[in-house]
Amino acid sequence: MAEDEIIGAVAGQTDAFQNVFQLIASSEALQIAFTVLVIGIIGIVLVYRFFSNWVKTQKFNYVRPHLSRFVRVGVLPFFAIILITSMNVYIQSFDLFNEEMLPNSEKLIATNADGGMAIGKNERTLTPAETFSKILNSINILVIGYSIAHLIPIIITKRTKSDLEREDFEAWKDMRGFLDDDGDLFHKFFKWVPPKKTPEDISDEDFENNLKTEDGRRFLEEFRTTKGLPIGSYEQLVKDPFEEWKKSERAKYADYLEKCISGDNQSGKKLRLGQEEEEVYPIDTWREEKRLEGFEPIIPGGRPPGYATRKRKNLPKSISQILPLGIFGAVIVGIVSWWGIDLIVLATATGGLAIGIGLALQETMQNYFAYILIRKDKIFSEGERIKLDTGYNGYVHKITPRVTYIRDALNESFAIIPTRQLVNAQIINFSKEIKMVPALVDVGVSYLNDPKQVAAILVKVGKRTMKETVDNKGRHLVVQLRCPYLENNKPSCGCDKDIHVDISQPVVRFNKFNDSSLDFSLWLYVRDYGAQFKTKTEMRMIMYEEFKKYDVRIPWPIRTVYQGDEKQEQAEINELNEERDRVIDEYGVGDIGRGSGED
Repeated sequence: MAEDEIIGAVAGQTDAFQNVFQLIASSEALQIAFTVLVIGIIGIVLVYRFFSNWVKTQKFNYVRPHLSRFVRVGVLPFFAIILITSMNVYIQSFDLFNEEMLPNSEKLIATNADGGMAIGKNERTLTPAETFSKILNSINILVIGYSIAHLIPIIITKRTKSDLEREDFEAWKDMRGFLDDDGDLFHKFFKWVPPKKTPEDISDEDFENNLKTEDGRRFLEEFRTTKGLPIGSYEQLVKDPFEEWKKSERAKYADYLEKCISGDNQSGKKLRLGQEEEEVYPIDTWREEKRLEGFEPIIPGGRPPGYATRKRKNLPKSISQILPLGIFGAVIVGIVSWWGIDLIVLATATGGLAIGIGLALQETMQNYFAYILIRKDKIFSEGERIKLDTGYNGYVHKITPRVTYIRDALNESFAIIPTRQLVNAQIINFSKEIKMVPALVDVGVSYLNDPKQVAAILVKVGKRTMKETVDNKGRHLVVQLRCPYLENNKPSCGCDKDIHVDISQPVVRFNKFNDSSLDFSLWLYVRDYGAQFKTKTEMRMIMYEEFKKYDVRIPWPIRTVYQGDEKQEQAEINELNEERDRVIDEYGVGDIGRGSGED
């Protein structure tokens, strides 16, 4: 019996839609009005597409991209209101429905065979005018719902971009200006105020002498203590430095945009706006590219068309991109319910089908919820270096609700893993919060060398590596409390930033007495996992150079019958004892021999 009621209810819901089509077919005036409505919808689509494409080719779309998107989406409900108003005027002007009322328009919908009321009980049959009005209102609500569903993510994205812009400003302050600033912009906004007392690591005499000259004051401004802290403070010279900085950044972008469209750029041609293969960056993409490139200047026409789009092609969709689907889906459900469809009855009728689909998609749903957990708990994200419990080590390339792609560091392979498996897996994240990674080199030296002298030379090797090992942008690979560039009155490269633990390096350890050598290890902390490999190479190169200079011998790893003159060999080594002792005096031996007992 219950099954008959459900089937009858569903049939009643279907009849509700069938009655609409029958009503349209029964009224010539309604058919004319419906035809005008369809033509109006087609007109809205054509006008909207034309308007949207035209806006995309304007500078306004690049200078104010969020406002441009807001205008393009916001114009839809405007067109919808025009359509509804026009249709109502048309209906009232020609009195299309005055004499076409159905003869049984006041009749209630019949009861079913069991005496119960059918779906939509106590509701009279709608007249043609009322039916058409309801269709118009449904279209209006759909368009407005669609617009709101897309306007809300635009507002959220704008807020997110504003927060990122504030972070860029803080980075600009830390760097005391960007390379593409117009002159010394930072010191137009801020004035450095020296400390009242002599800071640590500077003598009173040096401090006073530096305060007397411009170069000396600049040296003190760039100075960092052994704890990595700056000295002095800054006084604002303008009322709102952030707003003034934003104006300067927009002026830079305006210059970039003008060079792109005028042909005065690296490509040598006039770049076009509004192309599918984007030739010119909008200002938000321009800012993001600068952020990813360490705030280096963006060269107009320096990238091929579509570069930024392809670069972001495989990135997963953010919540602001998924949100419109949820909002618009809720609007559709509301309209369906407004037309008399009982959603509970439909849900009950389709429950068995939903259970079957749920069982079939069980693993898919597990992957999806695992994806949500990984995102929510920030276990790892794209670009981070991780190691799985299977031993696979690489960069997170892409996380999807179905599978996750891990790219080998040497680009030799991809590991494609169901996302649900990563929730319960043991994962080592080398890029999470504290990114410092030790770069360790082991070396064995001859028993004829003095261990303290060897330790001092290894300390020298470590200090040279800290200063000399840089990437292709001149930034140090080894983290250190004070950037070596500051000693030459230059801005820090950032190697002395974001140090969240106490470190003392280089670290030298005398590991053991081996069969044919005294085994030492030298290690330094580098800024990320990938930086250790170049650092180790540089450490070995410098180590070889210093060992050769001071005649520190690396024995052959073989056993042999010794027939040499040990006294003569010892005498040869002792010839450079004084020079090696001077290394001890200058560099020390690290923390070896201090009795600390630390590892």
